[in-house]
Amino acid sequence: MGTGMKCLPVAKVARANGNVLHDGHAETVAIRAFNRFLIEECAALVSDELYSSKCLVPRSKDDQTITDHQPFQIHDDVGIYMYCSEAPCGDASMELTMEAQKDATPWSARVQLTGGAGMEGISLLGRGHFSELGVVRRKPSRPDAPATLSKSCTDKIALKQCTSLLNSLTTLLVHPRNAYISSLILPASQHVPQAVSRAFGALGRFANLKSHGEWSGGYRFCPFRVQTTTRDFAFSRRCARSGQRLVPSNLGLAWTPDWEETLVGGMIQGRKQGDPKGASKICRRGLSKAAVETTIATERTTLTKKSLREGTYGVLKKGRAFEDRMQVKQDVKREVLQGWVQNIGDEDFELYDGDYTWS
Repeated sequence: MGTGMKCLPVAKVARANGNVLHDGHAETVAIRAFNRFLIEECAALVSDELYSSKCLVPRSKDDQTITDHQPFQIHDDVGIYMYCSEAPCGDASMELTMEAQKDATPWSARVQLTGGAGMEGISLLGRGHFSELGVVRRKPSRPDAPATLSKSCTDKIALKQCTSLLNSLTTLLVHPRNAYISSLILPASQHVPQAVSRAFGALGRFANLKSHGEWSGGYRFCPFRVQTTTRDFAFSRRCARSGQRLVPSNLGLAWTPDWEETLVGGMIQGRKQGDPKGASKICRRGLSKAAVETTIATERTTLTKKSLREGTYGVLKKGRAFEDRMQVKQDVKREVLQGWVQNIGDEDFELYDGDYTWS
């Protein structure tokens, strides 16, 4: 589970050093917490032969190849359902955003993002330009907020229909075949059929996707169903009492059955931004280090330890183990999510700082 609505400005990304969560919107927090949960399930299976996971099962070594190297997969009978208390920011909520405006006139100019290496002149939409539908948008929505290059939750979830819910480092351990969302569940008041069909559906912007029949590594286009519920989140704006003033919170929460974290500014609450001791379990460094350590510990992988010894996060992610996933992302961004700009600047940190010995 995840809550939150804050993002790291592009100007601060280069100083994150892998320790600061870039995107603190609830959907992204929940997906990253899910990945950390899977990594920890893999670690439990590796360390304890008697441990039985409710969601993961070991893959036969006969099924593992250079491209399908993962030692585990999600059970065939497990379905993944994602509930969002609000329509995801971005294209799936544009009609709702327009309806909520006192003045629905689109903002007059696109925001030019500056202040980050290589970011000069880049233009991404936030909440404005209502007439432009089906396009990639950024967070946050407000035009007066510090600019970010975190893509909208709609766009990130849309991409997950092709890459699966697994982050890149999680695919060192878990095969993506069964890791796709089965259903996205929204409150009925947040469901605009034409918006979700346009944003996620095979007849919407994904009608332009031509490459998915050529993917290897277990990847495919797997559109989810969108279902609704009449039950609203108890603390949503729609449940406010008459005259009650609601103020957005700067707090976020990441929760799994085994742990929880309260987050402020992309860090564990109470820690200064950038302090390694305040790094979340779901930040880049936290997820990648856990995934690599678990991969090295398992004997059920065809990956060599040498292939995981490359020093930085950025070098590791460009490795052969992720070639299939990178191809999927390239195809989808070229054919469907045009205008997607990579949030670069936080890739050069070392995964290990002397507290772990490679064997």
